[in-house]
Amino acid sequence: MAEQKKLVAEITSMDEDFTQWYTDVVVKAGLVAYSHIKGFLVYKPAGYALWEAVQNLLDARFKKTGVENVYMPLLIPENLMAKEGDLVNGFAPEVAWVTAGGSEPLQERLCVRPTSETVFSDFFRTDVQSYRDLPKVYNQWCSVVRWEKETRPFLRSREFMWQEGHTVHASEEEAKARTQQMLNVYADFCAEDLAIPVVKGRKTDKEKFAGATATYTIEALMHDGRALQSGTSHDFGTKFAEAYGIQFTDRDNKLKFAAQTSWGLSTRIIGALIMVHGDNSGLVLPPRIAPTQIMIVPIQQKKAGVLDKAYEIRDMLKDFRVKVDDTDKSPGFKFADQEMRGIPVRIEIGPRDMANGKCIIARRDNHEKTECDIASLPEKMAELLPQIQKDMYDRAAKHLEDHTYSAATKEEFVRLFTEKSGFVKAMWCGDQACEDKIKEDLGVTSRCMPFQQETISDVCVCCGKPAKKMVYWGRAY
Repeated sequence: MAEQKKLVAEITSMDEDFTQWYTDVVVKAGLVAYSHIKGFLVYKPAGYALWEAVQNLLDARFKKTGVENVYMPLLIPENLMAKEGDLVNGFAPEVAWVTAGGSEPLQERLCVRPTSETVFSDFFRTDVQSYRDLPKVYNQWCSVVRWEKETRPFLRSREFMWQEGHTVHASEEEAKARTQQMLNVYADFCAEDLAIPVVKGRKTDKEKFAGATATYTIEALMHDGRALQSGTSHDFGTKFAEAYGIQFTDRDNKLKFAAQTSWGLSTRIIGALIMVHGDNSGLVLPPRIAPTQIMIVPIQQKKAGVLDKAYEIRDMLKDFRVKVDDTDKSPGFKFADQEMRGIPVRIEIGPRDMANGKCIIARRDNHEKTECDIASLPEKMAELLPQIQKDMYDRAAKHLEDHTYSAATKEEFVRLFTEKSGFVKAMWCGDQACEDKIKEDLGVTSRCMPFQQETISDVCVCCGKPAKKMVYWGRAY
């Protein structure tokens, strides 16, 4: 097993340097490569396969709620962006501009989309005329560009892939319902497909999306106790409709402004997947999202019949995503490689196993090894993979529970963020000055005001004035 130890040793320990551990895993597991343009990544097959899995699972959930996929232009004229002041001001520092076409300067700058509210709104202006045209429930899968100063693979890059849903409705009540519906879709996807528990709630006005009347979020807790905003859903009311002239004739024959929403989840969720489940050997992937669920490793594969038996087992397990590692590497190297790439189950088969009609099953999530009859493998995998999925969720949920604290006083609040890592639930008066003060003093931001409110105390944890909301606070990526 010398090769396995050497390979795994190339990954920095989580406890030694979590940031370096994360970078090591991303690179060593072959998810991305750095390009020559700062902040722009090459998604290698293993990394892009994860994004494809996210797309497939999430898109199916979307379509069950009536969502249709479309595609909008990449470039947005400056005058179109400027129609909604909050939006353009919110994104101005991050916008990349196109100023020339070939050798000719453009008459008007075009921004490379940082988000697509403007082009969707301009389209809806002409596409919606009557209440009979509503609702429009659209989504696009695309990439966006935001000129971030500091970048990190998946978590923050200058170009990233995502989906952005954009809908238009006849009433603000319908729009609000869709906003919350899509937030629940995200939360269910994270829990059921990614084995990631999340906290659902509303963002404060300081933290909401530029131009939104309300932003709702799912917040996940990483292994190091930092929060990660993992998906957001925005209620625009009629704000964009008024800016872009989206009006329709209602049933009462009166002209009204439409109500809108947008909602998005990006490749940042792959960063969450890594940091919630990973360990010092590399990735740990939940079976439902894993591109390869089972890797068969033949032992002494040059001996007669071993590779044939491995292929036979692969064919037995055709209902699962299964591969045979038939490379000429040593078993120790293959084991370490499978560990680093996070493949949920490894099946080991060698001459002695074949003689006994047995094989060895190794779980990636807890490293347990068991012996299994080859003939019963399909039934065993049908039981084991869902069990691994459940166990991974349960461990992540326990981590979230164990690293969520409550603070009734300012002293307790400060002590917890000095001594602990995780979420702290504490009361807030609603004044942004207190929110700013907490960030300045402790490097902590409001993550969300959860839908399930609790009363930790009667006063704000910052200023001591009467409290209005319980907030989840945390340090975040």
